[in-house]
Amino acid sequence: MRTEEAMHYLASHGQQKTGNDTIFSWLARYQSAAAAGARAVNGTIGALLEDSGDLAINQVVDQALREAPAAEFSAYAPLKGLPNFLDLAISLALGDSRGRLEVMGLGTIATATPGGSGALYLAASNFTERGEAVLLRDRHWGPYSGFITGCGLNIATYPLLPEIEDPSTPFFDRPSFERELEHLASTQTTVTTWLNDPAHNPTGLSMPAESRHALLTSFVESAVRNEHVGHTLLLDAAYHLYADEPHGWAETIAEALDDGLPWPENLLICFAISLSKSHTIYGMRTGALVCLHPDESSLTRLKDVMGVTGRQTWSAAPRVAQYVLSELHSHEEGGVAWSHERDRLAELLNVRRTRFLQACDENHVQVNPSHDGFFAWYECDDPEGVANACADQHVYLVPLSGGVRIGLCAIPTEFIERVAEALAKAQG
Repeated sequence: MRTEEAMHYLASHGQQKTGNDTIFSWLARYQSAAAAGARAVNGTIGALLEDSGDLAINQVVDQALREAPAAEFSAYAPLKGLPNFLDLAISLALGDSRGRLEVMGLGTIATATPGGSGALYLAASNFTERGEAVLLRDRHWGPYSGFITGCGLNIATYPLLPEIEDPSTPFFDRPSFERELEHLASTQTTVTTWLNDPAHNPTGLSMPAESRHALLTSFVESAVRNEHVGHTLLLDAAYHLYADEPHGWAETIAEALDDGLPWPENLLICFAISLSKSHTIYGMRTGALVCLHPDESSLTRLKDVMGVTGRQTWSAAPRVAQYVLSELHSHEEGGVAWSHERDRLAELLNVRRTRFLQACDENHVQVNPSHDGFFAWYECDDPEGVANACADQHVYLVPLSGGVRIGLCAIPTEFIERVAEALAKAQG
């Protein structure tokens, strides 16, 4: 008898959950090679490592955590999050544009979540009608599929990059985006798109201002044309504080509103905030979903919806990092000290990316445009074959749909050229 047939206690939707996480399986291959004595290169994981191979830790955050009162470690947080942390999450999402947007009449709420993944779950659970599709770029973080399908939703996609570049909207296939948007708006009661920008995982791509403005305009125009269809633009800002324009989306929204772009009542914009990367506290699972809308009563209702969803899923998000980070950023000295450490880590990534792109150019390896954050991307038809060919040279990368992810965040600077050389040999 097949195992699945014998497991009558497992519901049909549970039976569909199969396989191991690709990233962790390739990390295991690296670890096995390193343990056997190979001079192996680890480009698999999505955590920032020092050139020594140790986990990169913002020492200012680490020290602040160690000084936190015992009760802040042990007590529950409020179900929706500590108020000071929620205020911090809004500021991290919007930066210097926060005051400008508030003066324009935009209201904001935030809900504390277990990391950025919790924020994505809140969105998947509440913004798209069951059975309808969420619009993604065709290259995206793999776990998106799990959040979306696990909530009874489907996936629609448009190309990450246009086949023919339009200089007015670099790195954005506007016609394809608008076609998919129109199709969803005409066949669904909700339209939701998730956009991981800036510092896209898995490519490191960041949209410039003109492309951000074009996407926002297209989305707003769709909401205006389809006034009875809810429109939600979710900006996954997991890596935004390592980007050259960390608050570019808030600036674009403010500039567009200044220029007269309307905000229809059926439009919601959200930011999924993760403190894992920006504050190097991956295991403390601290994040937030920040929502923008001009109607305060709608935001009040939304706050309740998010709080109830969290209560029914994870109860309350962990407290200690909420407390520590809101205290740290409450005074200029703490914020400056944190930013100095963050800048050091960002420079480590910048050096690695610059050297990698230069080495790829020298070795005639065509990689995707890559600007910010933790990753770079090699587009190919046979990701498994390329990754295996690299592994034969003890360079371990992650094969995903449509290409291979290169974790610049994990690769010591001295080994960067080896990765480009391995890719050159892998492509023949």
